[in-house]
Amino acid sequence: MAVYTMAHIDVQDAENYAKYAELAGPAVAKYGGEFLARGGETAVMEGASRSRNVIIKWRDMETAKTFYNSPEYQEALSYGLPAAKRDYLFVEGV
Repeated sequence: MAVYTMAHIDVQDAENYAKYAELAGPAVAKYGGEFLARGGETAVMEGASRSRNVIIKWRDMETAKTFYNSPEYQEALSYGLPAAKRDYLFVEGV
């Protein structure tokens, strides 16, 4: 069953977040992720939101977790986590 990353991000350090993005994109591709939304225009209809939103499609939950825990993505996170406030989750599709 397909799984989706839903990431909601407020970047606080653009320079380090750019380093994160430079490393994260190739890691997503290596593990078969497909960007469906990546920072485009957002219209908040209810509740709170962050300034940047990303959706990534994965083959299944195991693949998504393998990506997240991979050395490539963990290196990217070493730049990304200190540079932004984030909500990052995986959700199964229907």
